[in-house]
Amino acid sequence: MRLDGKSAIVTGGASGIGLAAARLFAARGARVAVVDRDVAALGALEPGLLGIMGDAGDEAAVAAACATARDAHGPATILLTSSGISTGRALEDTALDDWNEVLRVNLTGTFLCCKHMGGALGEGVSVICISSVAGHVGLRKAVPYCATKGGVELLVRALALDWAPRGVRVNCIAPGFFATDLTAGMIANPALNARVLAAIPMGRVGQDAEIAGAAVFLASAASGFVTGQTLTVDGGYLAQ
Repeated sequence: MRLDGKSAIVTGGASGIGLAAARLFAARGARVAVVDRDVAALGALEPGLLGIMGDAGDEAAVAAACATARDAHGPATILLTSSGISTGRALEDTALDDWNEVLRVNLTGTFLCCKHMGGALGEGVSVICISSVAGHVGLRKAVPYCATKGGVELLVRALALDWAPRGVRVNCIAPGFFATDLTAGMIANPALNARVLAAIPMGRVGQDAEIAGAAVFLASAASGFVTGQTLTVDGGYLAQ
């Protein structure tokens, strides 16, 4: 599953799941551009990863970031969208501005990244969007997050149909519970963490590298006849 000669763009790639995937893409031979709005995290990227400042939910910023990556590395042949936020509040405590921000980053951001790569996509290109088990089942205090991740799932399936005749594959990775910034509060709460672990058949949260391996599979020729699918990486959570 080598990626030699390929050019990858990873949005939300300066930390967590996105960074793990960006590192493994580079280790497998790809030229990698990381797009993120976290200036400090971009500055800490290791040599070999091109950091580009950009907000996935801002159309002008996405267009500019795609152009910068293209100028540096040539036309992208891999896109991984991993930007994501949540409110962690009950719906009745969720302000409209908070709802709109989750929608803007999680769903609109995925749409914009795909849109601004779309004009240059051709045979052999792989688009990978990070959804979530929350796109398949409800989670408590996560209505906006679940709604947007469900939207990402259907966006990917519809886009896979549109782009298949061009030889472009579009797939999802749906992580379960991973040790990320989004789950830090849950992991720090002993009672909540114990309840979550009890619901995972493998009895632990996932590690970033376990998503990165799935991303390399979907980015490589090993998955050449796979499109419109969701690869769930959740320790068996959805098998119940």
